[in-house]
This record gives sequence, structure tokens and C-alpha cells, in this order.
Amino acid sequence: MPIAKGYAATDASSPLTPFTFERRAPNDDDVVISIKYSGICHSDIHQARNEWGNSIYPMVPGHEIAGVVTEVGAKVTKFKVGDHVGVGCFVDSCTQCATRDLDNEQYMPGLIGTYNAYEADGTTPTYGGYSDSIVVKEGYVLSIPENLPLDAAAPLLCAGITLYSPLKHWNAGPGKKVAIVGMGGLGHMGVKLGAAMGADITVLSQSLSKKEDGLKLGAKTYYATSDAETFKTLAGSFDLILCTVSADIDWNAYLSLLKVDGAMVLLGVPEKPVPVHAFSLIGGRRTLAGSMIGSIKETQDMLDFCGRHDIVSEIETISMDQVNEAYERVLKSDVRYRFVIDMATM
Repeated sequence: MPIAKGYAATDASSPLTPFTFERRAPNDDDVVISIKYSGICHSDIHQARNEWGNSIYPMVPGHEIAGVVTEVGAKVTKFKVGDHVGVGCFVDSCTQCATRDLDNEQYMPGLIGTYNAYEADGTTPTYGGYSDSIVVKEGYVLSIPENLPLDAAAPLLCAGITLYSPLKHWNAGPGKKVAIVGMGGLGHMGVKLGAAMGADITVLSQSLSKKEDGLKLGAKTYYATSDAETFKTLAGSFDLILCTVSADIDWNAYLSLLKVDGAMVLLGVPEKPVPVHAFSLIGGRRTLAGSMIGSIKETQDMLDFCGRHDIVSEIETISMDQVNEAYERVLKSDVRYRFVIDMATM
């Protein structure tokens, strides 16, 4: 069995520490990847600290993985040694379906996470990207365009697809007004991707502290939601609102910003149930919806789109031993806009 080195959470309350473990032996349809960079997603923190109540320890987090192919199985046809590749939020899917649903597999039963999960055999744990290597089925490996630097491309594997999928599903493009709630790791990707699609992008943030960044990345306008006048000024303005925050907000106030037939889509996961008055929806035939990552097919479409438009994440690169400090900074929103771990530092 191949030996890998990484950092792991051993329980919900301890910091991540160095961890040596066995990767599964590669099969004929597997790709072996030397991980060069791994992004830090807020969901890594939730799961490392068992905030969703489903954590498996020891846990090696990380599902924004960028690296280089070092070995391919005999039946692999899409990849060769030296290719730049990525791995996102899952490494198998539709394991409980008759056939794989290429368009909606992220919503199908049997989705297997890149970490904090078990392989289809039910006993082999999956370990994520805070490590030096990974073995993944060919059908769940993604090609990263050569013009995109691997470090800044890594967050596209979660933050990028999390915004790309709803933007495409709700037809963001020329003539559409789109609001992005929150200017963080997810939100800044929504600004870049939505602008590249031709939509008119507005950022709705608690303050104006990141306004200069938002406008530079492609937003047309930027408003502070702490100012009550914002909700009066923008009432009935948007075709689509993408909410990237997990904080408690006045949901009815945000729904009032939608046009008739507009949609507000939840991407963040609030701790408390979402309180919505019926009249906030029926008064304008509005929709409150949710969206979660994307299929492998759609994620590859997103990467190709980013390659054509030279879109990557705004990142701060850290060494592996800074991961615990980075977690605390994420919780304080003290990053512009995504931490990426350089595996060469391990």
C-alpha cells in the first residue's frame, strides 16, 4: 500500500497534527496524483470540528486539490503522467443507483466524499488533500487547463464550482442582474464568474471594506447591508441572488430585493432554520432555493470556462504547519480570499 504524509484532525477539539497513513493500492482505472496545493474550505473546519455531527477520525481534510499525475492504471485513457489535474468534493458517486447520473450525481444517493467518508466497500476511509498524494478513479479526476497556475486553481474545485453551478442553472448572463451576498472565498468567485458570463453583478456585504476589491474583480455596484437604505434602494432589483454566507440574516428583507420570478439561492449553511414569511415568496412568485457543488461533468465545464477567461481564485499561500492558524483566520474572515496550502512545505 502506498504511504502518504499529511495533517489530520484526531478529534473535534484538538489542532491538526502530522499524520502518516496508507493510501489504497491503485487499480487499473485509477490515477495517482502528487498533490501540489490544497485549498482550505470553511467546510473543512466544520467537519474537522464535528460541527455537522458526522465526523470520522482520524480525518485528513481537503477537497480543493491540484496536482500532477505520477502514475496511471492500465485502463486509464484520459490522463498521462505529468498532466495537471484536480480533485474536488467527491471521489465516487451514484453507488446506490442503477447507473451514474452524469448531470446530477452530486444529488444522487451514494455520493462518496473526498474525505470524511468511506469508499464503496464501506470500510476503506477516504482521506483528503492535506497530504502529499492521492489515488482517485479516472472518472473523478479533472483536467486543469495548462494556463491556470495550480495554486490559484485549487479553490476552483469547490469554491469555483459552488458558484458556477447556480449561475449556469439560473441562466446568469447578459441582461440578468445578479447579487452576490458575501465577499469571501465563495463570493469573490461568484463576482468573477458572473461577470465573465456577462451578468450585471452587485455585491451585498456587511460593510464596504472590500468594495475596491469587488469592483476590481468585476462587480458593477457594491452595497453595505448594514445600511437599511440599501434594502429600500434595491427593492425589486435582481433576477438572482446567491447567498454565500452562513450567518443569520433577515431572509425576508433579502427576498424583497428580487424581481417577479426572481430566485434566491442558498450556498452557505446557516446553523438555524431559515425563517421566511409566505408573503415574501408569493407576492412576487419568487423562489428560495439551494445548490450544492456540481457534477464532475459540470466541474470540468467550469475549469474549461476558467481556462478560456483566465479566472482563478485570489489566494494566500501558506505552509502546512500554518493550517491551524489559518483555520482561526478563516473564522475571523481574515483572508483575501482563499488559503491554499503549499504541499512542498510539508
